[in-house]
Amino acid sequence: MTKFIIRRLLQTIPVLIGVSILVFSLMYLIPGDPAQMIAGEAASPQTVEQIREKLGLNEPPPKQYLKYMSNIIQGDLGNSIRSGRPVADEIKARFWVTVELSFYATILAVFIGLIAGIVSAVKHYTWSDVTIMIVALFGLSMPNFWFGLMLIQWFAIGSWMPDWMPQMRASGWGDDWKQVILPVVTLGTGGAAIIARMTRASMLEVVGQDYIRTARAKGMGERVVIYRHALKNALIPVITVVGLEFGGFLGGAVLTETIFAINGMGRLTIDAIRTRDFPIVQGTVLIISFLFVFVNLLVDISYRLLNKRIDLN
Repeated sequence: MTKFIIRRLLQTIPVLIGVSILVFSLMYLIPGDPAQMIAGEAASPQTVEQIREKLGLNEPPPKQYLKYMSNIIQGDLGNSIRSGRPVADEIKARFWVTVELSFYATILAVFIGLIAGIVSAVKHYTWSDVTIMIVALFGLSMPNFWFGLMLIQWFAIGSWMPDWMPQMRASGWGDDWKQVILPVVTLGTGGAAIIARMTRASMLEVVGQDYIRTARAKGMGERVVIYRHALKNALIPVITVVGLEFGGFLGGAVLTETIFAINGMGRLTIDAIRTRDFPIVQGTVLIISFLFVFVNLLVDISYRLLNKRIDLN
């Protein structure tokens, strides 16, 4: 296990280097002069030149990248152009909000997806199966920003709002747990649909195996066969999807946080793009990419915990 973790950590180095190159290139991939965009169209040439000198844009790109990587290794992501504060401090203030939102959305997606997938597989080719898969297809194809707006209209400001559901506040994410419900449902619905479809497919493949028929022939109850034998082996591809969905939630939180006015990294990124605050954009994309790689590593390790026969070495 230790050798596998070390090898996987070493394999992430080229990935992170590639991500850092793409993140660094954001300033050059966007059309136009970055310094001119930051200064504004009405800025004088002297102001534009001062900004270009401040950002080091007069230096050759390879030298800029090496300086950028040197600062990152030292934990310095630069300073925000808009606020002047260190990018690390700006992200730190929003980081756990996005992680919390993604975590809760993942829990919801796994809970609903596993139950729906198991029921659909056990009752395959019945009306229950067809209904669940139709709902899952609807959830899979539905844009989360549209779904979020509909939830706000129905439950936050509409006539359907129950007494226990608070209205959306301008501050967004609050201390009241009820404030979490609509954003989590918005973000987790699509993931639940994907997990349900994957669970159904994996379960149908497993329940046809010989050891499942043997367990049933021994007189084991259907619940024991499904949950103790079939589900455990069917979870391996599902775990992969869950890891990918969590990483997707970190990126997908951009729209959800904007819709619900949640002060997370997603909203920070959108605001930075609008104001051409490139250091903030680079820092948030780099952090989210690193989290995605780290989650994939945890998923690989979980394979061994679920099935001791899997050789990670």
